[in-house]
Amino acid sequence: MADLANWANSQGSLFGTDTGAALTEIVGDRIPTVASRFDRELTGKLGDLPEDAAELSVYEDWKTGKLSSRVASQFWSIAKPKAKYRCLDIGCGISFLIYPWLEWGAFFHGQDVSGVACDILKSRAPQLNSKLFKSITKAPAHLLEYEPIFDMAIATGFSCYYPLDYWAMVMQAVRKVLKPGGVFVFDAIDTETELADDWALLEMYLGLEVELESAATWKKFLKDAGVTKTKRKDSELFALYRVSWD
Repeated sequence: MADLANWANSQGSLFGTDTGAALTEIVGDRIPTVASRFDRELTGKLGDLPEDAAELSVYEDWKTGKLSSRVASQFWSIAKPKAKYRCLDIGCGISFLIYPWLEWGAFFHGQDVSGVACDILKSRAPQLNSKLFKSITKAPAHLLEYEPIFDMAIATGFSCYYPLDYWAMVMQAVRKVLKPGGVFVFDAIDTETELADDWALLEMYLGLEVELESAATWKKFLKDAGVTKTKRKDSELFALYRVSWD
């Protein structure tokens, strides 16, 4: 947690005198817990679930490996990267290897807390296309150490693991690295879907607490974050948001 405390201590105006303690209070040990969960998934070491998990509506698809593709947010359906766009994929996993970045012709900068994901991209992505693959950084979502060079930032599949107070920090960080007119695409669980409760329980069995926030809460959150333009697209589990501040 040292990197969190160091960052927080540099943001005195955000939390007051004891920023490190405030940040730790907001996120607890969630960042390393999320990293561990996805490290285990990428190495096939998620382990067995308790018997009760078999009663969940999503269990069979999880067991057969179909659930991930079923609930994955296709961010390009709401904001498609264009040729020569600079894109920052936060919480990218192995996105560059499995999504059509080569077809888009967009420059990819990735960031993730999963060391396994970062190592995979470092070894394989340059072989796939060294011109489009620009970088991969192992760091949490609020630590974006870039200049404002990005046309688009993307953050899908992990907002639900953190409280809104932390996500507000992520929004602030993203805003600072976007070019004027740049857009931020992220997803959030749609609590009205049939899958929401069972999926949240499945993730709990896999070691992660899920935050279930209503659409009304997200609407207010975006307003408070100063967002001026919002587009939303619903899917089977997640709602995709495309937002900008211009």
